[in-house]
Amino acid sequence: MSALSENEINYESYPLISEKLPMKSLLRPFILIACFFSPSVAFAEPGENTYKQVCAACHSAGVLKAPKFGDKAQWAPLIAEGQVTLTAHAYVGVRGMPAKGGNPNLTVEEFSDAVAYMANKAGGKWKTPDAKTLAAINKEIEARKAGLNKK
Repeated sequence: MSALSENEINYESYPLISEKLPMKSLLRPFILIACFFSPSVAFAEPGENTYKQVCAACHSAGVLKAPKFGDKAQWAPLIAEGQVTLTAHAYVGVRGMPAKGGNPNLTVEEFSDAVAYMANKAGGKWKTPDAKTLAAINKEIEARKAGLNKK
């Protein structure tokens, strides 16, 4: 029998396993699980990733007069429009902003989370849209589209 290094286990005594396995490979799944469930690990807020991947391109610098992220004065009149109205109008496209922030693959849910995230960082008190709010947003999206098609 050869000597084992300190990070290996000899499984010769187990009938189904007859090789040396590195201890690190055995512990890796448990370490990953512990990191995932650790309360000290920071998780993104709803909408944060969409903001970073899509919205920040314009809202971080105010491109085409987009309200800057976190700017309470610029966001206040938009927040006053209400979550349903602002989200629906922005989803369809409003002022200099293209529909869905320029990403045609964004769902209403993803977009709504990102708008709520930005509004909240500028002083809003919006919640992640629930099914009732999403239904109202979808209804307003259809009304907005119909109104734009009449022009």
